[in-house]
Amino acid sequence: MTTTHTSADLDTFRARCIAFLDEHAVGIGTDDDPRGEHGLAAAKVFQAAAVEAGLAGLTYPTAYGGQGLTTDHERVWREECANHPMMTAQLVISQGMCLPMLDEYGTDEQRAAYQHRLISAEEVWCQMFSEPGAGSDVASLQTRAELDGDEWTLNGQKVWTTLAHVCDRGIVIARTDPDAPKHRGISMFIVDMRAPGVEIRPIHQIDGGRRFNEVFFSDVRIPADHQIGPLNEGWRLATAMLMYERVAIGASSIGGIQRPNTDHLIATARANGSTSDPRIRQELAAMYARETAQSVMALRSKADLQAGKTPGPAGSLGKLMRAEISRTLRELLGRLHGPGLVAGDGVDGAGKATLATFASSIAGGTDEIQRNIIGERVLGLPREPSVDKDLPFRELRVGTQRS
Repeated sequence: MTTTHTSADLDTFRARCIAFLDEHAVGIGTDDDPRGEHGLAAAKVFQAAAVEAGLAGLTYPTAYGGQGLTTDHERVWREECANHPMMTAQLVISQGMCLPMLDEYGTDEQRAAYQHRLISAEEVWCQMFSEPGAGSDVASLQTRAELDGDEWTLNGQKVWTTLAHVCDRGIVIARTDPDAPKHRGISMFIVDMRAPGVEIRPIHQIDGGRRFNEVFFSDVRIPADHQIGPLNEGWRLATAMLMYERVAIGASSIGGIQRPNTDHLIATARANGSTSDPRIRQELAAMYARETAQSVMALRSKADLQAGKTPGPAGSLGKLMRAEISRTLRELLGRLHGPGLVAGDGVDGAGKATLATFASSIAGGTDEIQRNIIGERVLGLPREPSVDKDLPFRELRVGTQRS
């Protein structure tokens, strides 16, 4: 990795970024894109151009498709991206979660085979953790992987898998030792989403989208060398990936201090004359403060990532703050638009945006889970009682399993 550069070098690099983004970051029309397919196609085109321009995978090693540049280069790139329409929203999971996990925990062979494909978006990956009986308590998962010669056989079901229908591979966690306590008998694998036995069914969302999916595995064969990390230590890796997820959700588009929701709400309030209402002004000021704080937290999380640190529990702060912002946005949109928000009477997509805010308190871990993490791992408060901590998983009454 390049370790030395001058301010002039960064100025030259910034000019390259601006020129590239002015040409290629032209926005994505996704109003009629319920499955996220148009947005993903546009993201792939953008990412291919970024690779050609030497602006993709900036801090990743050149041996695996990256540019081998410094965290300062990454910071400059993100600052300039923040001034342009976001082109890679559909790659947040693939490049913000799967890619760093592969880089940190994958074998040299796995990195050589897949990392350059992830950086270029030649391949897009998904994350498969949640199950119908294992949402907030992911460690209660029942999907099983059993070793058969030099392959694993995977059986079970995952749910809420974003973009599974257009992904090439995914990272999945499965139970490999049902006699171990629930957190200790889990392993992590790379799975081909087009392998025989993989079935993907869309989930219709309240806002009209169908980007989430159920995924069913029926005797899916996984090569033994597609295991990530040590056997039965998948929960430790899953925790790290969840930290990457919370940073990705809380900071994916942050390149500086940004207040997009506040800016939109102020423009709406000015247009309909609501700025004369002192309560509206106070709530707009609160939204301004929240988005400013969230930007600062996101920048701190990104700085840790760029310094080579695995995301820690502080990522839950940004994730929780984003949920709070979504809740405030929903309330303010209701006050500014009134009944028209529900009737859809000339509110320029505000109704759909309002419905979409509900997901923020669930996706990536519920608000309650984030508060527990913050309380226990950031503030040092006592952990909640866990009566099943040391019991073999097969003895637990979880999901559809009844001992």
